[in-house]
Amino acid sequence: MTPLPFSDLPLPKAMLDNLSSIGYHEMTPIQQQSLPLLLENRDLIARAKTGSGKTAAFGIGLLLKLEPTSFSPQALVLCPTRELATQVANELRRLARFQANIKIITLSGGISIGPQIGSLEHGAHIVVGTPGRIRDHLSKKTLRLDRIKTLVLDEADRMLDMGFRDEIKQIAQMTPTSRQTLLFSATYPDGIQALSGEFQRDPEMISIEEQQSPLKIQQSFFETDREGRMQALHRLLLHYRPEAAVIFCNTRQSCNELGAYLNSEGFTASVLHGELEQRDRDQVLVLFANRSCPILIATDVAARGLDIDDLPCVINYELTRDADTHTHRIGRTGRAGREGLALNLVIPSEGYKVNAIMEAQQAKDPDFLPLPELSTERAAPASMVTLAINGGRKNKVRPGDILGALTGTSGIAGSSVGKIFIFDFVSYVAVERAVASKALGQLQNGTIKGRKYRIRKL
Repeated sequence: MTPLPFSDLPLPKAMLDNLSSIGYHEMTPIQQQSLPLLLENRDLIARAKTGSGKTAAFGIGLLLKLEPTSFSPQALVLCPTRELATQVANELRRLARFQANIKIITLSGGISIGPQIGSLEHGAHIVVGTPGRIRDHLSKKTLRLDRIKTLVLDEADRMLDMGFRDEIKQIAQMTPTSRQTLLFSATYPDGIQALSGEFQRDPEMISIEEQQSPLKIQQSFFETDREGRMQALHRLLLHYRPEAAVIFCNTRQSCNELGAYLNSEGFTASVLHGELEQRDRDQVLVLFANRSCPILIATDVAARGLDIDDLPCVINYELTRDADTHTHRIGRTGRAGREGLALNLVIPSEGYKVNAIMEAQQAKDPDFLPLPELSTERAAPASMVTLAINGGRKNKVRPGDILGALTGTSGIAGSSVGKIFIFDFVSYVAVERAVASKALGQLQNGTIKGRKYRIRKL
């Protein structure tokens, strides 16, 4: 498909100028196929993976239908996880810059509902949230959906996997039947067709197949036995030494056991699972994204919404039974033209899984390699250290304020500062390990925007 510019569409000049300013010049395949239909107010089922540009596709469509002078929710985007909802809301804010006073709020679980109620009292044009928390607001009558023009089910397959079908049905029933309903899914299980039948009117179907190039992802398989799997993983980590890696397990128990083992062997690893409080989940993802904790161990459900642009390595500690899920796992590496590494541990009884993966990827014989010898070297510590600041967005703290406080008089070099994440009441900044103590002292003894904050090293 030959890429076409956004200017080929009947979009307002202000929107086109904004798209250009944020680097959107040509449409991705999902945008090219879906936007003409969205602009005709058609319902849509689109199969497209994370990173395909689907947020911009439905975002452009729903923004054009807003009435800025009416501060009632006119668009609702449902997402499976808080992390994805936050990403979607931030992208919509970038897309909405061409229009003044567009208010977008995020409603998701794991945090106090009180501040969300306060935000809703001031009105909003777009609501992005998780099904459970949206249902909570509807039951409290703090959210009304009677003026919704666009309903988006983002990553609908994941929401079904997580058991949100009833919540989605209840929410949809609270919106006008005249709404436009857009359903996006990375896979197309039977449940998607049933879901569409309940909520959509004669939807158009689009499927974007974006197979990763084998030149971009180097995929290798290593045979081991069930008892030796942990040591086999240990060997792979010491041999390949990835700067960061997501390790997939099939169960929460496997994640916990593997996390305990790796940390006991000197690795810095965190486990991502459904039992974590939202604050702890946020912290785990921050530490992984800023390279303070280079190993993240997760199940497929726990990793949903995880979207890391520059992930050098994915390891399948346990192979999944579903070939599409395997492709989705390893598709998190090798993005944006970078080379990625996918390492897979296989026990003898799993040959059928490997065959199914090869068939789904239309690949030749799997590349089986011998396990590397166990190195006598120890695992290297993480390259970055994270400092937590007990002030955030609600305290008007911005990334530039933190950077300025760190690099001010006799401070550290800006090049030693990594990623900065701002949440409502807490902020995180990564600094190089060698300057962590100095950076901690700089913040503890100084101020941020003239105010003292409590600082701790994670």
